[in-house]
Amino acid sequence: MYTHHLILILHLIAATIWVGGHLVLAIGYLPKALKRKDFSYIGNFEKTYEPIGMPSLAVLVITGILMAYDYNAGFSSWFSFATPIERVVSLKLSCLLTSICFAISAQTRVLPKLRKGQLNKLPEMAVHIICVTLIGVVMVVLGSLVRIGGIQ
Repeated sequence: MYTHHLILILHLIAATIWVGGHLVLAIGYLPKALKRKDFSYIGNFEKTYEPIGMPSLAVLVITGILMAYDYNAGFSSWFSFATPIERVVSLKLSCLLTSICFAISAQTRVLPKLRKGQLNKLPEMAVHIICVTLIGVVMVVLGSLVRIGGIQ
């Protein structure tokens, strides 16, 4: 088995955990939390998911960077959008940075208030969850485009 293929397998498993977890949260837990105006659905999911979700995100970032270098889309070409593969890498990095911004916003602005019982922040948390979930799905689609040579 080639090294690149092993890295790809790790990347796909991590993506399954990361995106799948967010889909479960967005589709399975978020509607209940909003309907019942009860943050505990989200809070309990977060406690269960984070120990596997955060390491999977780290694996995604590391393996994604390694694969970008395998495709000659190293640091110096990030955000250049010059080749089909560089377009995919640059868009995925843009998605990652956007997700990080949502995570920082949630961790510093929204979650502390929800944990204090300020349920008026629940709709804002829902926006964060839905956006990060959709970004994750977009990243999966972008990754699949590498198989066909990138974005022409």
